[in-house]
Amino acid sequence: MYRKGRIIVTLGLLWFSGGCLKAQISPPGLGEANTAFWGAFGIRRKLDSLGKKQALSYVAIGRKSSPDNDNLFSKQAIFVANHEVFNSFAPHQQYSYAISYRRQNEYQSMEPYEKEGVEQEFRIYGRYAYTFNIGSQWKWKNTIRQEFRKFFDADFHNAEENFQLRTRLKSQLTYNLSGKNSQKLALSVETLFSTSYMNEPETHWTPFAYKEMRIALYYMFNIPNSPFSMDIGYMDDLIRGSHSASKGGVHYLAADLIWNLPYKKRGIE
Repeated sequence: MYRKGRIIVTLGLLWFSGGCLKAQISPPGLGEANTAFWGAFGIRRKLDSLGKKQALSYVAIGRKSSPDNDNLFSKQAIFVANHEVFNSFAPHQQYSYAISYRRQNEYQSMEPYEKEGVEQEFRIYGRYAYTFNIGSQWKWKNTIRQEFRKFFDADFHNAEENFQLRTRLKSQLTYNLSGKNSQKLALSVETLFSTSYMNEPETHWTPFAYKEMRIALYYMFNIPNSPFSMDIGYMDDLIRGSHSASKGGVHYLAADLIWNLPYKKRGIE
């Protein structure tokens, strides 16, 4: 009851708060662990002179601890390559579409927690976001994201899970700390619901249901005298029915560095 109450209160606070068009490269779920690290390098490029259309491409790695320790760099967890295109097509409104490749290591659930395989994933997704301005300092962004995830083993053979349809609902409150270096704080809550088509033990659909909740706090800023911006944050991943959730979730340290490129008009030959 306490955990449910905390979730309801957190959602309520965000429901009456705000968000922002600038987004972090949020960590993915890395499964059972106590702690985890997520680091990403991306290139954000303006696609038009007004800055309404942008593309963000990034590569990232994730590492995590074993269930019996807190060393967040202990084990390689995931490699990600992602490309997403954004379009702020109307005041306060934005949509995006993306393609992603992910290679995630799998480990035994019992000691000594050794590596037992690799799962590969190809993902396509789209999202729609609406942002409210609340005064001069606050923004509130609400996003719905729909994903299709296709899974393979290390040799591109069928995995136990064939594919998954997943819906993500996110609410983010952003506060402008200072105009100097565009410093901001962002608090977000994201809930994830999914259904999967399984290959094993026999082909079947799983029920569409709530799977996890991710609560994150980020500090965002531009690096002075450079085209780079940086986001540093903490995320708590509460996975339904997991051992980690009973201990307060998986605790992430996250950082991403973004190289911001201006719009470059193509010459006419």
